[in-house]
Amino acid sequence: MEPSPTTGGSETTRLVGPRDRGGAGGSLRLKSLFTEASEPLPEEPKPTEMSFQHCHRDPLPQPGLTPERMQAQRQLCTACAVCCVFMAGEVVGGYLAHSLAIMTDAAHLLADVGSMMGSLFSLWLSTRPATRTMTFGWHRSETLGALASVVSLWMVTGILLYLAFIRLLHSDYHIEGGAMLLTASIAVCANLLMAFVLHQAGPPHSHGSRGAEYAPLEEGSGESLPLGNTSVRAAFVHVLGDLLQSLGVLIASILIYFKPQYKAADPISTFLFSICALGSTAPTLRDVLRVLMEGTPRSVGFEPVRDTLLSVPGVRATHELHLWSLTFTHYVASAHLAIDSAADPEAVLAEATSRLHSRFGFSSCTLQVEQYQPEMAQCLRCQEPPQA
Repeated sequence: MEPSPTTGGSETTRLVGPRDRGGAGGSLRLKSLFTEASEPLPEEPKPTEMSFQHCHRDPLPQPGLTPERMQAQRQLCTACAVCCVFMAGEVVGGYLAHSLAIMTDAAHLLADVGSMMGSLFSLWLSTRPATRTMTFGWHRSETLGALASVVSLWMVTGILLYLAFIRLLHSDYHIEGGAMLLTASIAVCANLLMAFVLHQAGPPHSHGSRGAEYAPLEEGSGESLPLGNTSVRAAFVHVLGDLLQSLGVLIASILIYFKPQYKAADPISTFLFSICALGSTAPTLRDVLRVLMEGTPRSVGFEPVRDTLLSVPGVRATHELHLWSLTFTHYVASAHLAIDSAADPEAVLAEATSRLHSRFGFSSCTLQVEQYQPEMAQCLRCQEPPQA
Protein backbone atom coordinates (compact mmCIF):
# COMPACT_ATOMS: atom_id res chain seq x y z
CA MET A 1 0.00 0.00 0.00
CA GLU A 2 1.51 3.33 -1.03
CA PRO A 3 -0.32 6.45 0.02
CA SER A 4 -0.79 9.04 -2.70
CA PRO A 5 -1.70 12.62 -1.97
CA THR A 6 -4.56 14.21 -3.91
CA THR A 7 -5.63 17.76 -4.40
CA GLY A 8 -8.34 17.42 -1.85
CA GLY A 9 -6.04 16.00 0.83
CA SER A 10 -7.63 12.54 0.91
CA GLU A 11 -5.86 9.32 0.11
CA THR A 12 -6.87 6.68 -2.47
CA THR A 13 -5.01 3.67 -3.71
CA ARG A 14 -4.76 1.55 -6.84
CA LEU A 15 -2.92 -1.53 -8.14
CA VAL A 16 0.14 -0.86 -10.29
CA GLY A 17 2.77 -3.01 -11.94
CA PRO A 18 6.52 -2.96 -11.52
CA ARG A 19 7.00 -0.37 -14.27
CA ASP A 20 5.27 2.22 -12.12
CA ARG A 21 7.95 1.80 -9.52
CA GLY A 22 10.67 2.61 -12.01
CA GLY A 23 12.69 -0.48 -11.23
CA ALA A 24 12.77 -4.21 -10.88
CA GLY A 25 10.52 -6.37 -8.85
CA GLY A 26 7.62 -8.54 -9.81
CA SER A 27 5.16 -7.80 -7.03
CA LEU A 28 2.12 -5.53 -7.37
CA ARG A 29 1.41 -2.63 -5.08
CA LEU A 30 -1.55 -0.33 -4.57
CA LYS A 31 -1.53 3.15 -6.02
CA SER A 32 -4.15 5.90 -6.28
CA LEU A 33 -7.36 4.81 -8.02
CA PHE A 34 -7.95 8.31 -9.29
CA THR A 35 -5.44 10.25 -11.29
CA GLU A 36 -4.04 13.41 -9.82
CA ALA A 37 -5.16 16.73 -11.13
CA SER A 38 -1.88 17.19 -12.97
CA GLU A 39 -2.34 13.97 -14.95
CA PRO A 40 -4.48 14.15 -18.10
CA LEU A 41 -7.43 11.80 -18.29
CA PRO A 42 -7.06 9.05 -20.90
CA GLU A 43 -9.20 9.62 -23.96
CA GLU A 44 -12.14 7.27 -24.29
CA PRO A 45 -12.52 5.58 -27.66
CA LYS A 46 -15.08 7.35 -29.79
CA PRO A 47 -17.95 5.18 -31.02
CA THR A 48 -17.77 4.58 -34.71
CA GLU A 49 -20.58 6.20 -36.63
CA MET A 50 -22.99 3.70 -38.18
CA SER A 51 -23.28 4.03 -41.91
CA PHE A 52 -26.82 4.89 -42.91
CA GLN A 53 -27.78 2.01 -45.11
CA HIS A 54 -29.74 -1.20 -45.11
CA CYS A 55 -32.71 -0.98 -42.72
CA HIS A 56 -31.06 1.58 -40.41
CA ARG A 57 -31.18 4.56 -42.70
CA ASP A 58 -34.90 5.24 -42.18
CA PRO A 59 -36.74 5.71 -38.88
CA LEU A 60 -38.97 2.97 -37.60
CA PRO A 61 -42.51 3.18 -39.03
CA GLN A 62 -45.03 4.66 -36.67
CA PRO A 63 -47.90 2.42 -35.55
CA GLY A 64 -51.25 2.94 -37.20
CA LEU A 65 -52.14 4.47 -40.55
CA THR A 66 -50.27 7.40 -42.03
CA PRO A 67 -52.27 10.62 -42.69
CA GLU A 68 -52.30 9.81 -46.40
CA ARG A 69 -53.71 6.34 -45.75
CA MET A 70 -56.25 7.69 -43.27
CA GLN A 71 -57.48 10.06 -45.98
CA ALA A 72 -57.67 7.12 -48.40
CA GLN A 73 -59.62 5.13 -45.82
CA ARG A 74 -62.19 7.91 -45.42
CA GLN A 75 -62.59 8.26 -49.18
CA LEU A 76 -63.01 4.53 -49.68
CA CYS A 77 -65.51 4.23 -46.82
CA THR A 78 -67.65 7.05 -48.22
CA ALA A 79 -67.52 5.71 -51.77
CA CYS A 80 -68.25 2.18 -50.59
CA ALA A 81 -71.34 3.33 -48.66
CA VAL A 82 -72.65 5.25 -51.69
CA CYS A 83 -71.93 2.28 -53.93
CA CYS A 84 -73.79 -0.17 -51.65
CA VAL A 85 -76.90 2.05 -51.49
CA PHE A 86 -77.14 2.60 -55.22
CA MET A 87 -76.24 -1.01 -56.02
CA ALA A 88 -79.22 -2.15 -53.96
CA GLY A 89 -81.33 0.44 -55.77
CA GLU A 90 -80.21 -0.86 -59.17
CA VAL A 91 -80.97 -4.45 -58.21
CA VAL A 92 -84.51 -3.47 -57.20
CA GLY A 93 -84.96 -1.17 -60.20
CA GLY A 94 -83.58 -3.75 -62.62
CA TYR A 95 -85.92 -6.41 -61.23
CA LEU A 96 -88.96 -4.14 -61.52
CA ALA A 97 -87.98 -3.01 -65.03
CA HIS A 98 -87.04 -6.58 -66.13
CA SER A 99 -83.81 -5.08 -67.47
CA LEU A 100 -80.64 -7.16 -67.74
CA ALA A 101 -78.65 -4.04 -68.67
CA ILE A 102 -79.48 -2.52 -65.27
CA MET A 103 -78.53 -5.80 -63.60
CA THR A 104 -75.21 -5.75 -65.47
CA ASP A 105 -74.51 -2.27 -64.17
CA ALA A 106 -75.40 -3.45 -60.66
CA ALA A 107 -72.96 -6.34 -61.07
CA HIS A 108 -70.25 -3.88 -61.96
CA LEU A 109 -71.08 -1.92 -58.82
CA LEU A 110 -70.82 -5.18 -56.89
CA ALA A 111 -67.26 -5.55 -58.21
CA ASP A 112 -66.55 -1.98 -57.09
CA VAL A 113 -67.84 -2.76 -53.60
CA GLY A 114 -65.70 -5.88 -53.42
CA SER A 115 -62.63 -4.00 -54.60
CA MET A 116 -63.09 -1.16 -52.12
CA MET A 117 -63.86 -3.55 -49.27
CA GLY A 118 -60.69 -5.45 -50.12
CA SER A 119 -58.71 -2.20 -50.11
CA LEU A 120 -60.15 -1.20 -46.74
CA PHE A 121 -59.39 -4.63 -45.34
CA SER A 122 -55.82 -4.47 -46.61
CA LEU A 123 -55.38 -0.98 -45.11
CA TRP A 124 -56.44 -2.39 -41.74
CA LEU A 125 -54.19 -5.42 -42.10
CA SER A 126 -51.23 -3.27 -43.12
CA THR A 127 -51.16 -1.74 -39.63
CA ARG A 128 -50.39 -5.14 -38.11
CA PRO A 129 -46.68 -5.72 -37.52
CA ALA A 130 -44.70 -8.51 -39.12
CA THR A 131 -44.40 -11.72 -37.14
CA ARG A 132 -42.13 -14.73 -37.22
CA THR A 133 -44.78 -16.51 -39.28
CA MET A 134 -45.69 -13.55 -41.52
CA THR A 135 -42.23 -12.02 -41.87
CA PHE A 136 -43.29 -9.64 -44.66
CA GLY A 137 -46.41 -8.51 -42.82
CA TRP A 138 -49.90 -8.65 -44.30
CA HIS A 139 -49.47 -6.62 -47.49
CA ARG A 140 -50.42 -9.50 -49.79
CA SER A 141 -54.04 -9.29 -48.53
CA GLU A 142 -54.61 -6.43 -50.98
CA THR A 143 -53.73 -8.70 -53.88
CA LEU A 144 -55.97 -11.51 -52.62
CA GLY A 145 -58.84 -9.03 -52.25
CA ALA A 146 -58.38 -7.87 -55.84
CA LEU A 147 -58.42 -11.49 -57.04
CA ALA A 148 -61.67 -12.21 -55.17
CA SER A 149 -63.25 -9.06 -56.63
CA VAL A 150 -62.34 -9.98 -60.23
CA VAL A 151 -63.49 -13.59 -59.87
CA SER A 152 -66.86 -12.53 -58.40
CA LEU A 153 -67.40 -10.02 -61.24
CA TRP A 154 -66.65 -12.66 -63.89
CA MET A 155 -69.07 -15.14 -62.31
CA VAL A 156 -71.95 -12.65 -62.19
CA THR A 157 -71.17 -11.39 -65.70
CA GLY A 158 -71.24 -14.95 -67.03
CA ILE A 159 -74.73 -15.49 -65.61
CA LEU A 160 -75.99 -12.22 -67.13
CA LEU A 161 -74.50 -13.09 -70.51
CA TYR A 162 -76.34 -16.41 -70.48
CA LEU A 163 -79.65 -14.69 -69.66
CA ALA A 164 -79.09 -12.08 -72.38
CA PHE A 165 -78.44 -14.85 -74.92
CA ILE A 166 -81.69 -16.58 -73.91
CA ARG A 167 -83.60 -13.30 -74.36
CA LEU A 168 -82.25 -12.74 -77.83
CA LEU A 169 -83.24 -16.30 -78.80
CA HIS A 170 -86.85 -16.21 -77.56
CA SER A 171 -87.84 -12.51 -77.27
CA ASP A 172 -90.55 -13.40 -74.71
CA TYR A 173 -89.83 -10.60 -72.28
CA HIS A 174 -91.13 -7.14 -71.50
CA ILE A 175 -89.13 -4.06 -70.46
CA GLU A 176 -90.64 -1.37 -68.22
CA GLY A 177 -89.19 1.68 -69.94
CA GLY A 178 -90.12 4.15 -67.21
CA ALA A 179 -88.54 2.16 -64.37
CA MET A 180 -85.48 1.45 -66.47
CA LEU A 181 -85.04 5.13 -67.35
CA LEU A 182 -85.40 6.23 -63.72
CA THR A 183 -82.96 3.61 -62.45
CA ALA A 184 -80.40 4.39 -65.16
CA SER A 185 -80.58 8.10 -64.37
CA ILE A 186 -79.98 7.43 -60.66
CA ALA A 187 -77.06 5.16 -61.56
CA VAL A 188 -75.40 7.97 -63.55
CA CYS A 189 -75.81 10.32 -60.61
CA ALA A 190 -74.39 7.71 -58.24
CA ASN A 191 -71.28 7.22 -60.36
CA LEU A 192 -70.77 10.98 -60.61
CA LEU A 193 -71.00 11.21 -56.82
CA MET A 194 -68.50 8.39 -56.30
CA ALA A 195 -66.10 9.93 -58.83
CA PHE A 196 -66.29 13.22 -56.91
CA VAL A 197 -65.58 11.47 -53.60
CA LEU A 198 -62.61 9.50 -54.98
CA HIS A 199 -61.10 12.34 -57.02
CA GLN A 200 -57.68 13.39 -55.69
CA ALA A 201 -57.06 16.96 -56.78
CA GLY A 202 -53.88 17.47 -54.79
CA PRO A 203 -52.92 14.16 -53.25
CA PRO A 204 -50.29 14.07 -50.53
CA HIS A 205 -47.27 11.92 -51.14
CA SER A 206 -44.22 10.72 -49.33
CA HIS A 207 -40.60 11.01 -50.32
CA GLY A 208 -39.54 8.18 -48.03
CA SER A 209 -37.86 5.24 -49.67
CA ARG A 210 -39.63 2.61 -47.67
CA GLY A 211 -43.22 3.75 -47.88
CA ALA A 212 -45.77 1.19 -48.93
CA GLU A 213 -47.15 3.61 -51.52
CA TYR A 214 -43.80 4.58 -53.04
CA ALA A 215 -44.27 5.20 -56.74
CA PRO A 216 -41.80 3.67 -59.21
CA LEU A 217 -39.36 6.23 -60.56
CA GLU A 218 -37.84 6.71 -63.95
CA GLU A 219 -34.19 5.90 -64.47
CA GLY A 220 -32.05 8.67 -63.04
CA SER A 221 -34.86 10.47 -61.23
CA GLY A 222 -34.49 11.24 -57.58
CA GLU A 223 -37.99 12.19 -56.45
CA SER A 224 -41.20 10.25 -56.02
CA LEU A 225 -44.02 10.98 -58.38
CA PRO A 226 -46.87 13.06 -56.94
CA LEU A 227 -49.42 10.28 -56.94
CA GLY A 228 -52.02 9.58 -54.29
CA ASN A 229 -53.04 6.35 -52.69
CA THR A 230 -52.97 3.46 -55.16
CA SER A 231 -56.23 1.90 -53.99
CA VAL A 232 -58.07 5.23 -54.30
CA ARG A 233 -56.64 5.85 -57.78
CA ALA A 234 -57.68 2.36 -58.91
CA ALA A 235 -61.19 2.84 -57.53
CA PHE A 236 -61.46 6.24 -59.23
CA VAL A 237 -60.48 4.79 -62.62
CA HIS A 238 -62.93 1.92 -62.10
CA VAL A 239 -65.74 4.36 -61.28
CA LEU A 240 -65.03 6.30 -64.47
CA GLY A 241 -65.51 3.06 -66.41
CA ASP A 242 -68.77 2.45 -64.57
CA LEU A 243 -69.88 5.98 -65.43
CA LEU A 244 -69.42 5.30 -69.13
CA GLN A 245 -71.36 2.04 -68.77
CA SER A 246 -74.17 3.81 -66.89
CA LEU A 247 -74.37 6.42 -69.64
CA GLY A 248 -74.73 3.60 -72.17
CA VAL A 249 -77.52 2.00 -70.14
CA LEU A 250 -79.20 5.42 -69.89
CA ILE A 251 -79.11 5.80 -73.67
CA ALA A 252 -80.60 2.31 -74.10
CA SER A 253 -83.33 3.09 -71.55
CA ILE A 254 -84.25 6.31 -73.36
CA LEU A 255 -84.52 4.36 -76.63
CA ILE A 256 -86.72 1.69 -75.05
CA TYR A 257 -88.86 4.29 -73.25
CA PHE A 258 -89.74 6.10 -76.47
CA LYS A 259 -89.54 3.06 -78.79
CA PRO A 260 -90.67 -0.07 -76.88
CA GLN A 261 -90.31 -2.18 -80.03
CA TYR A 262 -86.55 -1.76 -79.70
CA LYS A 263 -86.45 -3.73 -76.47
CA ALA A 264 -83.61 -5.83 -77.90
CA ALA A 265 -81.37 -2.89 -76.96
CA ASP A 266 -81.43 -4.24 -73.39
CA PRO A 267 -79.76 -7.65 -74.00
CA ILE A 268 -77.51 -6.11 -76.65
CA SER A 269 -76.35 -3.55 -74.10
CA THR A 270 -75.77 -6.40 -71.67
CA PHE A 271 -73.49 -8.10 -74.19
CA LEU A 272 -71.53 -4.94 -74.94
CA PHE A 273 -71.06 -3.85 -71.35
CA SER A 274 -70.23 -7.36 -70.18
CA ILE A 275 -67.44 -7.53 -72.73
CA CYS A 276 -66.22 -4.14 -71.55
CA ALA A 277 -66.32 -5.31 -67.94
CA LEU A 278 -64.37 -8.47 -68.71
CA GLY A 279 -61.87 -6.53 -70.79
CA SER A 280 -61.33 -3.85 -68.14
CA THR A 281 -60.68 -6.41 -65.40
CA ALA A 282 -58.39 -8.63 -67.51
CA PRO A 283 -55.31 -6.41 -66.87
CA THR A 284 -56.07 -6.47 -63.15
CA LEU A 285 -56.26 -10.27 -63.18
CA ARG A 286 -52.98 -10.43 -65.09
CA ASP A 287 -51.28 -8.17 -62.55
CA VAL A 288 -52.70 -10.18 -59.64
CA LEU A 289 -51.40 -13.44 -61.09
CA ARG A 290 -48.03 -11.79 -61.71
CA VAL A 291 -47.82 -10.79 -58.04
CA LEU A 292 -48.95 -14.20 -56.76
CA MET A 293 -46.44 -15.95 -59.05
CA GLU A 294 -43.59 -13.78 -57.67
CA GLY A 295 -43.00 -12.23 -61.10
CA THR A 296 -40.90 -9.15 -61.80
CA PRO A 297 -42.98 -5.97 -61.26
CA ARG A 298 -44.40 -4.74 -64.54
CA SER A 299 -42.92 -1.23 -64.19
CA VAL A 300 -39.44 -2.52 -63.29
CA GLY A 301 -37.18 -4.24 -65.81
CA PHE A 302 -34.58 -6.86 -65.02
CA GLU A 303 -31.92 -5.30 -67.24
CA PRO A 304 -32.21 -1.72 -65.84
CA VAL A 305 -31.86 -3.01 -62.27
CA ARG A 306 -28.89 -5.18 -63.22
CA ASP A 307 -27.17 -2.31 -65.05
CA THR A 308 -27.77 0.01 -62.08
CA LEU A 309 -26.07 -2.44 -59.74
CA LEU A 310 -23.15 -2.92 -62.15
CA SER A 311 -22.70 0.86 -62.37
CA VAL A 312 -21.88 1.04 -58.65
CA PRO A 313 -18.11 1.64 -58.25
CA GLY A 314 -16.36 -1.56 -57.24
CA VAL A 315 -19.03 -4.01 -58.47
CA ARG A 316 -17.66 -6.49 -61.02
CA ALA A 317 -20.63 -8.81 -61.43
CA THR A 318 -24.08 -9.62 -60.07
CA HIS A 319 -25.91 -12.91 -59.70
CA GLU A 320 -28.90 -14.36 -57.88
CA LEU A 321 -30.83 -11.20 -58.79
CA HIS A 322 -34.49 -11.61 -57.81
CA LEU A 323 -37.23 -9.01 -58.27
CA TRP A 324 -40.78 -9.48 -57.05
CA SER A 325 -43.60 -7.60 -55.34
CA LEU A 326 -45.83 -8.12 -52.33
CA THR A 327 -48.53 -5.84 -53.75
CA PHE A 328 -48.93 -3.71 -56.87
CA THR A 329 -46.68 -1.02 -55.32
CA HIS A 330 -44.57 -2.83 -52.68
CA TYR A 331 -41.46 -3.98 -54.58
CA VAL A 332 -38.73 -6.24 -53.17
CA ALA A 333 -35.24 -7.03 -54.51
CA SER A 334 -32.38 -9.31 -53.52
CA ALA A 335 -29.01 -9.90 -55.19
CA HIS A 336 -25.39 -10.98 -54.74
CA LEU A 337 -22.77 -8.34 -55.59
CA ALA A 338 -19.28 -9.54 -56.53
CA ILE A 339 -16.84 -6.70 -55.81
CA ASP A 340 -13.15 -5.99 -56.33
CA SER A 341 -10.72 -6.78 -53.55
CA ALA A 342 -9.90 -3.08 -53.14
CA ALA A 343 -13.54 -1.97 -52.89
CA ASP A 344 -15.11 -1.03 -49.56
CA PRO A 345 -18.01 -3.45 -48.93
CA GLU A 346 -19.87 -1.00 -46.71
CA ALA A 347 -19.64 1.78 -49.28
CA VAL A 348 -20.75 -0.53 -52.09
CA LEU A 349 -23.70 -1.79 -50.04
CA ALA A 350 -24.78 1.74 -49.13
CA GLU A 351 -24.51 3.04 -52.71
CA ALA A 352 -26.29 0.05 -54.29
CA THR A 353 -29.13 0.16 -51.78
CA SER A 354 -29.56 3.91 -52.23
CA ARG A 355 -29.75 3.60 -56.01
CA LEU A 356 -32.35 0.83 -55.89
CA HIS A 357 -34.49 2.84 -53.47
CA SER A 358 -34.28 6.14 -55.33
CA ARG A 359 -34.43 4.98 -58.94
CA PHE A 360 -36.94 2.14 -58.77
CA GLY A 361 -38.81 2.62 -55.50
CA PHE A 362 -38.01 -0.76 -53.96
CA SER A 363 -39.53 -0.98 -50.48
CA SER A 364 -37.09 -3.68 -49.36
CA CYS A 365 -33.61 -4.54 -50.68
CA THR A 366 -31.44 -7.43 -49.50
CA LEU A 367 -27.94 -7.33 -50.96
CA GLN A 368 -25.07 -9.72 -50.24
CA VAL A 369 -21.54 -8.44 -50.93
CA GLU A 370 -18.81 -10.98 -51.70
CA GLN A 371 -15.33 -11.10 -53.23
CA TYR A 372 -15.19 -11.46 -57.00
CA GLN A 373 -13.70 -14.74 -58.21
CA PRO A 374 -12.79 -15.44 -61.87
CA GLU A 375 -14.57 -18.81 -61.78
CA MET A 376 -17.88 -16.98 -61.30
CA ALA A 377 -18.00 -16.42 -65.06
CA GLN A 378 -18.33 -20.19 -65.65
CA CYS A 379 -20.55 -20.96 -62.66
CA LEU A 380 -24.01 -22.07 -63.75
CA ARG A 381 -25.65 -20.64 -60.64
CA CYS A 382 -24.13 -17.24 -61.39
CA GLN A 383 -25.61 -17.01 -64.90
CA GLU A 384 -28.51 -14.69 -65.68
CA PRO A 385 -31.95 -16.28 -66.21
CA PRO A 386 -33.10 -16.60 -69.84
CA GLN A 387 -35.76 -14.43 -71.41
CA ALA A 388 -39.32 -15.58 -70.75
